[in-house]
Amino acid sequence: MGAGIRKVIGERSYTRLRYGYQAEHSYLRKIRGLIHIGANEGQERDFYAAFRLHVLWIEPIPNVFEELKRNLSTFPKQHALNYLVTEEDGKEYELHIADNGGASSSILDLAKHTTMYPHIAYKGTITLTSATLNSILTAERINVGQYDAMVLDTQGSELKILQGAASLLSNFKFIKVEVPDFESYSGCCQIGELSAFMSSSGFRERSRHVILHTPGVGTYFEAIFQRIRR
Repeated sequence: MGAGIRKVIGERSYTRLRYGYQAEHSYLRKIRGLIHIGANEGQERDFYAAFRLHVLWIEPIPNVFEELKRNLSTFPKQHALNYLVTEEDGKEYELHIADNGGASSSILDLAKHTTMYPHIAYKGTITLTSATLNSILTAERINVGQYDAMVLDTQGSELKILQGAASLLSNFKFIKVEVPDFESYSGCCQIGELSAFMSSSGFRERSRHVILHTPGVGTYFEAIFQRIRR
């Protein structure tokens, strides 16, 4: 990791990457591309560009998606799609829109999330029709073989998405998930059940990084799983 990455992301971001996130994100040096579901505005676009990755972003909220497209306009290897991804096709969901630029939006109701993040609330809902990752890639004529990692940050519905994409998981070397060990959202995916599913799908946990811990509530993790068998 040297002058090329430093030039792309700047000295400050390079220092953060090298010393703050090197271990957790070293998997990015081992892949060609990734699918990031729960894109929001593409905050990691410079970071991914530093590794020269092809990136497919998927974001459900229409106005946030438009901002995402604008943010990606100077990144030729990064593209965005506007879909709500779940475990089934054609189901209508009420997506609750959070007041932090949509970053904490979810198809699930808030639970202990309000204790850990008391400054975040829902400001409204929109109705969207869901699709599985399989159906999205087929409809958009995208070859999943171009992407060997997946990132999920969908505020509690991560396990649903993985279950809906079960037949695709063997294509990925790494899967990174932001996941709590408590009921952040009502009925949300938690680290224990996620780990069990990933193990049954041929993955082992490669690393687990604490994002935030609140005593009496729980911990949010960034967990990275590595495929050990097809």
